[in-house]
Amino acid sequence: MSDQWLFKSETYDNCNCAVNCGCQFNLPSTHGHCQSAFVGNIVAGHFNGTPLTGLNWAALYKWPGEIKDGNGRRQIVIDERADEAQRIALQTIISGEACAPLSNIFAVFASTCSALSDTLYLPIDLEADLEERTAKVDIPGVMKSRGRPIINEFTGEPFHIALARRRGSFEFTYAEIGRGTTSVTGAVAMAQEDSWAHYCVHHFNQDGLVREGSRLTAWLAGMNPRSRER
Repeated sequence: MSDQWLFKSETYDNCNCAVNCGCQFNLPSTHGHCQSAFVGNIVAGHFNGTPLTGLNWAALYKWPGEIKDGNGRRQIVIDERADEAQRIALQTIISGEACAPLSNIFAVFASTCSALSDTLYLPIDLEADLEERTAKVDIPGVMKSRGRPIINEFTGEPFHIALARRRGSFEFTYAEIGRGTTSVTGAVAMAQEDSWAHYCVHHFNQDGLVREGSRLTAWLAGMNPRSRER
């Protein structure tokens, strides 16, 4: 690939599925149609010589049926603090361009979207704690979302569920699972309440998913010395 880039984001996603999202278990969606809102903060990143660290982003998706059947709509929201070069870089990455075919979630989802709404440049207020499974998102005039952990009905305490993907994923190697409530207005309007949410590190480059240790996957390594990202 001629472009060399890195995109490492701590990301919160809330979709309309129940807490057995079909995307993660190779199952049909809960309601027969899919809608999802991703919001993240780039903890390390660049596109060629353009730095991206510290910027926020969002990607809003909506499909009339299953994702694999296509006809989806996508809208990208880029942190208003980004300069022109950073805006172009983030647009390129989140559009699923400048990478190996179908090598990350942006490229896969782009292949299923036939309607592309205008990119927005807005303040993105994101507070997310991946380990505690909490999130608060406010994009003025576009999106509000709250994320929380699943609560154990017997003890009233947060209930820990996580997904580990040593291989086969185009999105993450490890994700914490919770619940989210989201309202989106505008071109990709959606609303979901107390539905599937996951908190993960999106770690991509021009070749695809980067599989190396992070503060989330370290938990697995501590539980089992042979558990290593490959």
